[in-house]
Amino acid sequence: MTRAARRDDLIAAALELFSTRAPEDVSVEDVTARADVSRALFYRYFASVRELQVAALRSVVNGLLARLAARAEGTPYDRLRAAVRALAEVAAEHRAGYVALVRSGSAIATSETNAIVDEVREAAVGVILADAGITDPSPMLLTTLRCWTVVVEGALLTWLREDGLEQGKLDAWLVDQLLAMIGATERHDPDTVISSVFHPPRRRT
Repeated sequence: MTRAARRDDLIAAALELFSTRAPEDVSVEDVTARADVSRALFYRYFASVRELQVAALRSVVNGLLARLAARAEGTPYDRLRAAVRALAEVAAEHRAGYVALVRSGSAIATSETNAIVDEVREAAVGVILADAGITDPSPMLLTTLRCWTVVVEGALLTWLREDGLEQGKLDAWLVDQLLAMIGATERHDPDTVISSVFHPPRRRT
């Protein structure tokens, strides 16, 4: 097995553990037992469990970014809903890891993990701006979109931790919230005129 493949195996083992346990509760012994390797081999690839945690969380973010990049065909509204669904699917797949990644006050939160979270936020903003054909957004519009990404994170955290939200309704609900926020911004910012781009299709009666 190549060095890269062995390293990926250790990350995969960590992610399996993160699906049910918070990263800060996973030890080197837990990972080596799951991957069926020795502690000595673990330390050939990672200097500490902390380094493995960051690498594993980075892989979660890479999955989120890949799903955002590979959006579905259809109208901008459809593609935006598909992007939100993709975020929810990846978050659910790595439930505990995702919660730890974006949770305020997480025991593993550092400037490095915060920067990783910011990558997802900026990618989501980039998707919206690209679909709207906007290359130079106004400060108010940019603030609106960034605030919405935080709303999405909060909704996904609530959904994952409390099971009080229905997954099948998350995407439409969150996109509708974005449209409402954009509508408010348009009323205050004459340089923002994009709500029509993401207008949902009319329902047939």
